[in-house]
Parts: sequence; structure tokens; C-alpha cells
Amino acid sequence: METRGKLFGLGVGPGDPELLTLKAVRLIAESPVLAYPAPADGTDSMARAIAAPHIPPGKIEIVIETPMIPGNFPADTVYDRYAAEIAEHLSAGRDVAVLCEGDPFLYGSFMYLYSRLSATFETDVVPGVSSIVACAARAGQPLVSRNQVMSILPAPLDEDELRQRIQAADAVAIMKVGRHLAKVRRVLKDIGRLTGAVYIERATLADERVMPLADVEDATAPYFSMILVRTPEAVDA
Repeated sequence: METRGKLFGLGVGPGDPELLTLKAVRLIAESPVLAYPAPADGTDSMARAIAAPHIPPGKIEIVIETPMIPGNFPADTVYDRYAAEIAEHLSAGRDVAVLCEGDPFLYGSFMYLYSRLSATFETDVVPGVSSIVACAARAGQPLVSRNQVMSILPAPLDEDELRQRIQAADAVAIMKVGRHLAKVRRVLKDIGRLTGAVYIERATLADERVMPLADVEDATAPYFSMILVRTPEAVDA
């Protein structure tokens, strides 16, 4: 009887290698094949860098090169190609662990491989510490309590939609800030929510920055950045 490998989607957390779960560390050690996303421009993989202290030598590594471009991303052909390569290893009986920054199912790239492979191969998704809770911890800012409502918003949203969704929530985590920093800051200022908004950049890493958004003078932000906002009522509750 043919023995197939198992596919693992491993959340490796926001950046600090000590924030990997014990299960993720064990599966990294046990899986003969590791796959992870990396920008197609040759920049090092953030997911691999996080997991690096836990990766023993001798692994087969698949670099999932993804073009970092705005718009409708990722292209289906990118994940079609790498899903086929991963399927070859699984069909040959080799387990494959796919590393994913944060959590695999919270804006995680693993979900695109999951949709292509999980119906054919046994798959286990291992949750990771998400950037949202990591940013809240580093900023010393509780997210929500009691019956408060929290929204997770991608910064690329249209300005009007961003404004409406922020106004409708007690607390907001704005992700994927990048080149949209000025727009988000403008929206928060217009609706009177700039005061109290916190900017977190590269949370849990050695070069992290945590500061009031009103004090940020940058025109753009790195991809790994977030803005946390709570209404005064939510803060005082």
C-alpha cells in the first residue's frame, strides 16, 4: 500500500523565534521537507528567518517565490506551481512542513496551498501567535473586553470604507499598512481617532518600534507593521 506524506501548515509567529509553539518546533525537526514564502526579488524569507534557530541541517527546502506587487495577489499560477512541487514530495512519502508568518489562516499564505492540496493529502494546520496579539502585547494595549466589538482591517481598503468600518467598531487592528500609512493616519485624524492610536513596527524583533501614531513622521511603513485603535469608551470600560 502506498504511503503518502503529510502536509503541515506551521504558524511560526510574528518574529521572535521563542514564540514558536512546541508542536511547530517538533514538526520542523521531524519533517524532511520545509517550504516557505520569500519575495521574488531575492529578499530573504521572513518565515524561514523566524524558524532558523529550530531548523536542523539536511532539510530539503522549497522557496515559494512570490512577487511583492499591489493588486490582486497572489497569482494563481504561483501557487499552482508550488502546490505541484509539494505534491510530488507528499506522493513520494515525504512529510512537508510549510512555514507561515504569524498564523496560517489569518492572512496567511498557507491557505492558498491548503485549498489546492488538503482534499488529496492529509493535512494538519498548526496555529501560531498572530501579529495582532503580539502587537497588543508589545504596545501594552488590551484589544477588547466584555461585549466590545473588534475589527481587523487591511489598510489597502478604500478610504471611505476604511472610515466607515473604523467608526463602527470599539477596537480596530489595521494590518498591511505599508504605503497606506498616510491614508490611515488621515482617516483617523478626520474622525477624531488619531489620539490614542498606536503604531507597531516589526513587533517582537530586535528593531521593533512602538509609538503613538501621531508621532510617526514616516510617509510609508514596512509590510510588518500595524496600527491599533480603541475608542475612549472601550479603553475606560
